[in-house]
Amino acid sequence: MPVGTQGTVKAVSPEELKTLGAKIILANTYHLYLRPGHNIVERLGGLNRFMNWDRPILTDSGGFQVYSLAKLRKISEKGVTFQSHIDGSRHFIGPEEAIQIQQALGSDIIMAFDECTPYPADYEYVLNSVNLTSLWAQRCLDRKRDNNQALFGIVQGGMYNDLREKSAKELVAMGFDGYALGGLSVGEDCETRKRVIAETIPFLPADRPVYLMGVGRPEDIIEAVMLGVDMFDCVMPTRNARNGTLFTDNGRIVIKNSCHTEDGRPVGENCGCYTCANYSRAYLRHLFMANELLAYTLNSIHNLYYYIHLMSDIRSAIETDRLGEFREEFYKKREVSE
Repeated sequence: MPVGTQGTVKAVSPEELKTLGAKIILANTYHLYLRPGHNIVERLGGLNRFMNWDRPILTDSGGFQVYSLAKLRKISEKGVTFQSHIDGSRHFIGPEEAIQIQQALGSDIIMAFDECTPYPADYEYVLNSVNLTSLWAQRCLDRKRDNNQALFGIVQGGMYNDLREKSAKELVAMGFDGYALGGLSVGEDCETRKRVIAETIPFLPADRPVYLMGVGRPEDIIEAVMLGVDMFDCVMPTRNARNGTLFTDNGRIVIKNSCHTEDGRPVGENCGCYTCANYSRAYLRHLFMANELLAYTLNSIHNLYYYIHLMSDIRSAIETDRLGEFREEFYKKREVSE
């Protein structure tokens, strides 16, 4: 899911997203609550109309942003009191408020409010976090009113397998429409993340989608799919695009490198995106080095196309029962380029 934090996927219009093949995007509850305000969005017809996007939207609950961005957090059973990172104003969000905000936004998939466990964290802290997340999850279910919105629970538990199992079982017993793996991609190494995913997935129902939050390297996506994950979001495609890093089947290209100064080739030799069909690496390097805004758009179009079509290829591999072979080919292409 391309990330449209503040009601926009940076540097790319909704019309361009559709052309790229995006079927769903993610928006951020915390940011839209602070600016322009969920009530304003609701009065203007909901988030789809507000941003001119007529396809599904997932909104996260704001729990991670309260953890990562907000200042002077104070956590209680009721919820979280915090200071805005924008202007220092004080706010409160609890499970009921998180659901109310997301219902006002009118998104199609909404997330339960959770307590995102920091990394590293000791066992006692994580246990309390799991208990709080389960308490809040039930209150989110109790508060939900719109049956047209799917509500996902978020599994916490840090890097402790028994606490991940506890969190997963408690949420499954409540009966959510889908389940997310939260509290990952917060500083842990790749092997630890894979272990946590592998040991948590068996406790989640096979007939519900599993969503790995905030993980977005192509390698991490493929490994997580192998373990049973279905949905992903990450700012990497657009953030890396703005920083001049482009994704290809053969690995990453840093477009500012001088080797691209006179390179007339497209970024991806077999890429079907608008950028590769019309512009050379040399031109993209020129735009980037000149700080031209068009660089952000063209780079973002390419990276989003790469990610959306990577997921499409993964789905095709699953449907034809060749996911393992696809994984081998994915890594082999990178070995050849190196």
